[in-house]
Formats: sequence, C-alpha cells, structure tokens
Amino acid sequence: MADTVNPLVVVGVDGSEGSQTALRWAADYTRRAEGRLLVMGAWQYPTMYYGYAVAIPEDDLAAETERAVRASVTEVLGSEPDLSVDVRIAQGPAAEVLLEAAASADLLVVGSRGHGAFTGMLLGSVSGHVVHHAACPVVVVRPPKAGK
Repeated sequence: MADTVNPLVVVGVDGSEGSQTALRWAADYTRRAEGRLLVMGAWQYPTMYYGYAVAIPEDDLAAETERAVRASVTEVLGSEPDLSVDVRIAQGPAAEVLLEAAASADLLVVGSRGHGAFTGMLLGSVSGHVVHHAACPVVVVRPPKAGK
C-alpha cells in the first residue's frame, strides 16, 4: 500500500460510458478517503486495421488518447476538480498499463466494459485481467441499470 494517509486510487479511462462511470465512482471514493486520483489512459500502435497496414504517427495516437481521457475527466469532474487528480497516458495494452500504474496503489478501479467489449459481456477482457493480476484491491464498476 502506497500511503494510508492519502491513498492512491488508480482508474482506467478509455472514453467509454463504462469508464466514465468508473471515473465517477473512483472520484467519489477518493474524495471520501481524502486520497489522490490517478487517471490512466492507454494506447497501442495498431499494425493492421481491417486487413490494411496502418500508417498513423505514434505521436497522433498518444495525443488523441490524451485528449479523449482529459475530455472524459472534464466531463465527469468539471474543469476544476475538488480533489487531487493526475492524468497519465502510457503506451501498451490497457490491462498491463493499469497493472503497472496500480503496482503501488491502494485501489484500482475499472469499468466492467469499455470500447472493446462485446455487447452483453458482464466483464470485459481488461477488467477480468486486472481482477486476477493486480497487486491491490480492484473495484469493477458496472453501468447503472436502464431507467435508474
């Protein structure tokens, strides 16, 4: 555990509704715990897209990921959050990026499904992976039921 006085909460954000729900939950928890919130975004350089080679500069992928994650933070927490928030972007598979970021965290928060999930899945591949491999407790936040 990193710091029992000011616990570190890591949350994975990919711009999906599920990750925004997880961000909202993580921010509420972090406020109550008087902790620090680390919002993580991950990107990978795709080599193929629909069977064609991709020629997208890596800087563009990193910048677009950061823009999307920061937009989610602003949408969910406002332009001046009332808690300590740090946003970081890293290259690599989302699950591995989150596990590395949470190696010294007190809590890892993820949505149950993100952009890559199949409709109807209860637990996405990233959330399932981090549940089994994280060095800290993990909270998987499910989306609210329709009509609530």
